[in-house]
Amino acid sequence: QVQLVESGGGLVEPGGSLRLSCVASGTIVSIYPMGWYRRAPGKQRELVADITAGRTNYADSVKGRFTISTDDDKNTVYLQMNSLKPEDTAVYYCNTNYYGIIYWGKGTLVTVSS
Repeated sequence: QVQLVESGGGLVEPGGSLRLSCVASGTIVSIYPMGWYRRAPGKQRELVADITAGRTNYADSVKGRFTISTDDDKNTVYLQMNSLKPEDTAVYYCNTNYYGIIYWGKGTLVTVSS
């Protein structure tokens, strides 16, 4: 049974930073595709960044500001978010594709506001 548990969200001022964590069980973050998605109020869920065996991919809107990484010992995926903007406000979800089945965490809320 694959489980993903996100944490690290919160309220931050514009220009600030947050680091999101996704602890995975039942899968191996260093091998299987892992991703961060977000859903902003009134919008559809969108890909933020993903990583597969060290190869990363980012949405244009976050390139140069966000970094996705894994800690294989902790089986955890991180999303380091810098220079946050109000438009980054969203619920952030961790996901994985494990043998063709997509699994999602419950999400963590990030609010960027002064």
